[in-house]
Amino acid sequence: MKIVYHEKQKVFHLWNESISYVMMALPNGQLGQLYFGKKIHDREGLSDLLELCVRPMASCSFPGDRSFSLEHIRQELPCFGTGDYRSPAVEICQPNGSRISDFQYQSHSIVSGKPQLTGLPATYAEDGSEAATLLIDLKDPVTAIRVQMSYTVFAEGGILAKSVRYLNEGTEAVQLTRAMSLCLDLPDCGYEWLQLSGAWARERHVKTRKLAMGIQSIGSLRGNSSHQHNPFLVLKRPCATERQGEAIGFSFIYSGNFLMQAEVDAHDTTRVLVGIHPDAFSWKLEPGEIFQTPEAVMVYTDRGLNGMSQTFHRLFRKRLARGQWRDRPRPILINNWEATYFDFTEEKLVQIAKKAKECGVELFVLDDGWFGARDSDRAGLGDWVANQARLPRGITGIAELIEGLGMKFGLWFEPEMVNEDSELYRQRPDWAIATPQRVKSHGRYQYVLDFSRKEVVDCIYEMMAKILREAKVSYVKWDMNRSITEYYSIGLPPERQGEAYHRYILGVYELYERLTEEFPEVLFESCASGGGRFDAGMLYYAPQGWVSDDTDAAERMKIQYGTSMCYPISSMGSHVSMTPNHQLFRDTPLHTRANVAYFGTFGYELDLNRLTEDEIQEVKGQVAFMKEYRKLLQFGTFYRLQSPFEGNEMSWMAVSEDRKTAIVGWYRTLNVVNGYYRRLRLEGLDPDCRYRESRSGSVCYGDELMNLGLCITDVTAGEVTAGQEPCTDFESRIYVLEAE
Repeated sequence: MKIVYHEKQKVFHLWNESISYVMMALPNGQLGQLYFGKKIHDREGLSDLLELCVRPMASCSFPGDRSFSLEHIRQELPCFGTGDYRSPAVEICQPNGSRISDFQYQSHSIVSGKPQLTGLPATYAEDGSEAATLLIDLKDPVTAIRVQMSYTVFAEGGILAKSVRYLNEGTEAVQLTRAMSLCLDLPDCGYEWLQLSGAWARERHVKTRKLAMGIQSIGSLRGNSSHQHNPFLVLKRPCATERQGEAIGFSFIYSGNFLMQAEVDAHDTTRVLVGIHPDAFSWKLEPGEIFQTPEAVMVYTDRGLNGMSQTFHRLFRKRLARGQWRDRPRPILINNWEATYFDFTEEKLVQIAKKAKECGVELFVLDDGWFGARDSDRAGLGDWVANQARLPRGITGIAELIEGLGMKFGLWFEPEMVNEDSELYRQRPDWAIATPQRVKSHGRYQYVLDFSRKEVVDCIYEMMAKILREAKVSYVKWDMNRSITEYYSIGLPPERQGEAYHRYILGVYELYERLTEEFPEVLFESCASGGGRFDAGMLYYAPQGWVSDDTDAAERMKIQYGTSMCYPISSMGSHVSMTPNHQLFRDTPLHTRANVAYFGTFGYELDLNRLTEDEIQEVKGQVAFMKEYRKLLQFGTFYRLQSPFEGNEMSWMAVSEDRKTAIVGWYRTLNVVNGYYRRLRLEGLDPDCRYRESRSGSVCYGDELMNLGLCITDVTAGEVTAGQEPCTDFESRIYVLEAE
């Protein structure tokens, strides 16, 4: 990787073996974009990539040169009202009411490695050889607001990380009303837009459409990144597939309100903006104060969507996730929620744990209902003290019982919420978010605590830390079951109410940071009614997240397939649950439920005591298989092969780093009759290596498996006769390929 500054033409060129990013200080002092894409040679004269011409009726912001119009120039930090009529990246309301800014180049510096973002999650480098960062200072001559643009290029992969810092060096306060983290102006609009959208229990479905003139966007104003739209976006060429073609992926490392949009203008230029959603946002910047935007990451590839995803997977797995669990295979767990809901006793929990231990499960997780007066979802939230009627020896006692069985113990919290029927609410009703004199709506009979206030975060931290200090808790499931409404913080003055949503998320991050720092050995898993806050910001604190409350295997194929567009397999909480499924009342085979869950952290969400002896033997085999191959499944190179959104079959695979072992998952939703012969083209193998396939024992070279394909023909081809292997709806198979 390298960062070069050509002083004569004021051109910056950042590159590694995969990408180049070129920009320059324009004649008016502002920062302009010249190129982002596949690596190009560095040379003097890259400024000629700036194209100017006189356009009719164009606004000219540079006196004496009719060809210089910001409306038709690609920019790094486009400002409101300066002749560029496209959406701006920044807008600042000044004391006189003006919203016009003019940020001009002042200086720059190049540093090895990557500086931290205070109070925010971000990618990181462990030493100076892994990344280089360009810091460019711009300043508005009227307001004296200084902007520092940060660009980090990593040594490997087509990755560029961007963020912006604002410093008020003037004498008067201003209101920052828009502060996007990333602006990328592309010279054409020949892209398809791909997003991950859905709703509760069907999160992160792949949605694709063609870019067209106007604005296309996704976002959230819920206070969390949401089930509806994930803070991730892809612009891909129409010919791009999983295996080949150009694509640019954008990920926002943030867990609150966000906006990701693409604007195509009348000349087919595409402007991509990524950042905090400007609606309901403003930030009062007093003289001397700083505002730091969250980080946005761009990934360019010419190797198709799999190539893009693999770059995100490596980055997020190794240089976003942190701590002792970052590189460790995850324990196989059992969670009692769908087994018992709120109906449990200490004895009942121990019986579930004993059976799980017999099957080889390593971690027992006690979910909702262990605290306060929590007999239903109407009471108890906020009172993080064990319910003695259910747990007479408290959390310390149940943890010791589980540990005595030879298992680790995990515990569920929902620290950001409170019920009206709780001691915390009765003592501090003002801590619940509500707007004075307005109706206070609730969701799931609960309210959101005002985490923008330090005293609230401190209180919850002390309650949680007390339990983690006293009990042998090895895992924490951190849930969040409702979005924010009627947000008004009594801890903020009227002119700072626009800061409340962002300060809330900063409070969540602070609590995570304090707990993970004090308890580094604890594995944290994020959750938000399943996938309501499954985002890159959470991965910085919790290396895995509960992908969805929907545990049905057929639906999980779509959810996990879409999630893999950006997020690594090691981040996906995935469980085998009871059938009929509790969300869809669907029956799926036990082996298919496991075959889907293998491609994630893996665990069980049921009472194993209710299974037959044959099913228990099957579970024991599943656990043994996962223990043998979980490192490969969770940390190998992942390939999507067939999309569940495009047909009746879906497949994916994981390949070991040395390419000696591969595991292929194949799934069919509905059975077929008198079908056809099937072969599945694989990816990522060594073409010169011979692989033995586990089911048939056949031996093939890697090039054959990748070009001709793995034979997956089954009894649905031809006439079904007695004695053949049974085959049903929701069928699936796992193929293990081992190099000879």
